[in-house]
Amino acid sequence: MKFMKLGSKPDTFQADGKCIRYVISDLAADVTIIVGEVKFHLHKFPLMSKSNRLQKLVLKASEENSDEIDMVDFPGGPKAFEICAKFCYGMTVTLNACNVVAARCAAEYLEMTEDVDRGNLIFKIEVFINSSILCSWKDSIIVLQTTKSLLPWSENLKIVGRCIDSIASKTSVDPANITWSYTYNRKLSAPEIIVKGGMKYQEKIESVPKDWWVEDICELEIFLYKRVMTAVKSKGRMDGAIIGEALKTYAVRWLPDSVDALISDVHSWRNKLLVETIVCLLPSDKGVSCSCSFLLKLLKVAILVGVDDSAREDLMNRISLKLHEASVKDLLIPARSPQTTIYDVGMVHSIVNQCMINEKCSQDLDLGKNDVGCTDFVLGHGSLLSVGKVIDGYLEEIARDPNLSLASFIDLARSIPEFARPVHDGLYKAIDMYLKEHLSLTKAERKELCSLMDVKKLTMDASMHAAQNDRLPLRVVVQVLFFEQVRASAGVQLLNNNPRDASRSTTNTEEEWEKTAAEDCNSIKKQMNQTKIKECEFPKNGKFLKKDSRNSKSGMQLLPSRSRRIFDKLWVVGKGHGENKSSETSGSSQSPTSMVPGDTKSAASFAKHRRHSIS
Repeated sequence: MKFMKLGSKPDTFQADGKCIRYVISDLAADVTIIVGEVKFHLHKFPLMSKSNRLQKLVLKASEENSDEIDMVDFPGGPKAFEICAKFCYGMTVTLNACNVVAARCAAEYLEMTEDVDRGNLIFKIEVFINSSILCSWKDSIIVLQTTKSLLPWSENLKIVGRCIDSIASKTSVDPANITWSYTYNRKLSAPEIIVKGGMKYQEKIESVPKDWWVEDICELEIFLYKRVMTAVKSKGRMDGAIIGEALKTYAVRWLPDSVDALISDVHSWRNKLLVETIVCLLPSDKGVSCSCSFLLKLLKVAILVGVDDSAREDLMNRISLKLHEASVKDLLIPARSPQTTIYDVGMVHSIVNQCMINEKCSQDLDLGKNDVGCTDFVLGHGSLLSVGKVIDGYLEEIARDPNLSLASFIDLARSIPEFARPVHDGLYKAIDMYLKEHLSLTKAERKELCSLMDVKKLTMDASMHAAQNDRLPLRVVVQVLFFEQVRASAGVQLLNNNPRDASRSTTNTEEEWEKTAAEDCNSIKKQMNQTKIKECEFPKNGKFLKKDSRNSKSGMQLLPSRSRRIFDKLWVVGKGHGENKSSETSGSSQSPTSMVPGDTKSAASFAKHRRHSIS
């Protein structure tokens, strides 16, 4: 901290208790000046030689036959007046960053200008401020902090503005040239010389980061901080990411951790002002420079403290641009009254919708600029794949809420486009959790819920789980079994070429045999856990033989005849338009596995012995 000494005479000011100050002198005091609760017993001549205002007040007191002068609303109080009085007496006075603003305001109040005496106090303080204080990063911050208690004097004297401009200018200095710091005193010392094996090496000093200044200004009060950050942004030389980091650091420094402290009557107004200030200071790149996690946490606090709608919508728009970076935990925004759910699902739904609007606008813009289009269009969905994944995880979490309506769950699930969900495992988990926690769903509601899921997009593990899931409707279980059978059958590619027709046909035929398939599905699911049917041959006697029975640990089990009939019907439907109708009416539907050459039995007879591999 820099300082300046004024005067040369020894300090002879003495105190008599807390409320009386006097000067040791052979001459008796002839004037009493009252500042606040303190009385100063002083001499008229030295005071009047430096202060134009005291000249007027002493003259007025003499006309009233009084030796007391009451200084009303004196800036800086008794301590600031004492500095000015000592200067008038020529006594030694030390000015520094902590008291220079008070002394400057007091000197202005007393009109200690060059018109009264050359080299007066105002002139000397201004020289000190401009040549020392404003050149120092540390002192500029300290002085700015002291200006709050001296408003409006410090503002009118432009001390506040000069300090803010000094701080803002220093933030954009090349970090390689930084040799100061306020908070950590990180002065760059000379590098040490290390001797190894007779050779001298110069140790590399850790470089100063670009955001070296963000913690230093965190001690500023919110109004001053806002003005400093506004000045920093107006310079146009600061990267948005660093501004975002500065705002995050300030929020962490001042926002309380507990919800009770956030919404308490004592601090709620301050917290609301703090959040609104941070939101308005966010970089103009719509939050791209701020992490999604920070924006979501700020949104949660904004909801708790009750910020206005414009600030909340601004945060939501910024979050929608970076939703692919969000985590499920960040999206769990507590619901507020009168909502009955645990989390605010509607707000997340709005963010997702805005995200999709942004993505569509971005795609339209890119396609307009680039005629190649197709490749870029596909590659551009990388962020949406992350959005789909995190929303599926969010759906699984909110599905535990017994008060979450089916409509809300379905609407949010459908807000994610198909191409953002190449795999439906996450969606299946969410649906399963909702079915588990909402046992009162009707059959129609369960069907509507499960219609969100495409069983063809389930992985093997998810399919195996779904095939044994008693909470799923029979229609879904049968579809899972069918498509797993198709997936495991070698050489059958028709469903991959036209999966939509197969899915439609499966849905239509399920109604015909839903009642008879229930018990067979349970049998199939049990066998899927116990066995995997390998390739086998059919002798003419119709017995089921394994090719490599020596390596088998257990005997082969045939699928029940009803289960085979289910797959017979599904297979006929799966082949769909590519088969002749005569094959269906004759009762013959070709299996993925070939018939044994030389088998002279009828197709109807062969259907009874057909083998299917379940995996």
